[in-house]
Amino acid sequence: MPDPTPVDPSIRQRRVATRDVELHVLDAGEGFPVVLAHGFPELAYSWRHQIPALAAAGCRVLAPDQRGYGRSSRPERVEDYDILHLTGDLLALLDDIGEERAVFVGHDWGAIVVWQLALMAPERVAGVVGMSVPFVPRGERPPTEVMRHVVGDSFFYILYFQEPGVADADLGRDPAATMTGMLAGLSGTVGADPSALAGDGRGFVERLPQPDELPAWLRREELDHYIAEFTRTGFTGGINWYRNLDRNWRLTEHLAGAEVQVPSLFVAGTGDPVLLMTPPAVMEGWLTDHRGNVLVEGAGHWVQQERPDEVNAALLGFVEDVRAGR
Repeated sequence: MPDPTPVDPSIRQRRVATRDVELHVLDAGEGFPVVLAHGFPELAYSWRHQIPALAAAGCRVLAPDQRGYGRSSRPERVEDYDILHLTGDLLALLDDIGEERAVFVGHDWGAIVVWQLALMAPERVAGVVGMSVPFVPRGERPPTEVMRHVVGDSFFYILYFQEPGVADADLGRDPAATMTGMLAGLSGTVGADPSALAGDGRGFVERLPQPDELPAWLRREELDHYIAEFTRTGFTGGINWYRNLDRNWRLTEHLAGAEVQVPSLFVAGTGDPVLLMTPPAVMEGWLTDHRGNVLVEGAGHWVQQERPDEVNAALLGFVEDVRAGR
């Protein structure tokens, strides 16, 4: 299948086989390994501003379309998207290039994966950067049980995503509306809709803001790439990650009480709605070598795309310190 990902021609595009899927990977530079893990609903393309900067600084940068997304495999079984598969995919990228350790950077769901990887295989993680989603220690009850207790009759997208087929059809009905609402609507330049949590029978896409114009950071051709890819693939692969939350909780029972002991950094926009649900303070006492929180003023959820200069500066500083053993 020809690949239309519109990235700098110096970025290599190739496929890497893991134990059960093939990942489409953007691969650039040579040197110290850095793995970039995107979130929902995104693509390796979401790191288009970070890949050249890290490669120019002497890094070997690997950014996959994660399983279920873009040009990578999309397994049919829900359980093929659990945390063991997701972390295994990232380690397979290191194995493919013959490297033992890397800095792992994750945004949104990618942040959840790299935080867990730092607990599950710390010997493979030279440093970890979470973006938008802080590290959350394992709770005493299954996540969806806690969510239902907290939100009551209100709408909460993660619970809405649990029933197979429902959210898939909602998000896939008009991928242009879905991706415009997600990317432009959750930008730091757009205010939140106070009725978004109302238990009024609406689906997910209806609740997304639909701005009259795109924010300055998102060009029409960039949005069109996301729309084209999700029109082709649908959203089921990414939604299946959410359907494993309780399974992941059961699979990580042995990590209860575990701390992240590798060097860590957290990056987010001050306008990110995720921080209202999960403030960075939740990490206090759980990161033994934390290098700080970088909160980018005015940025929303898509922080590495909205404010690449600030994010790149934070990443480059962190990677250089880890590489130098500081």
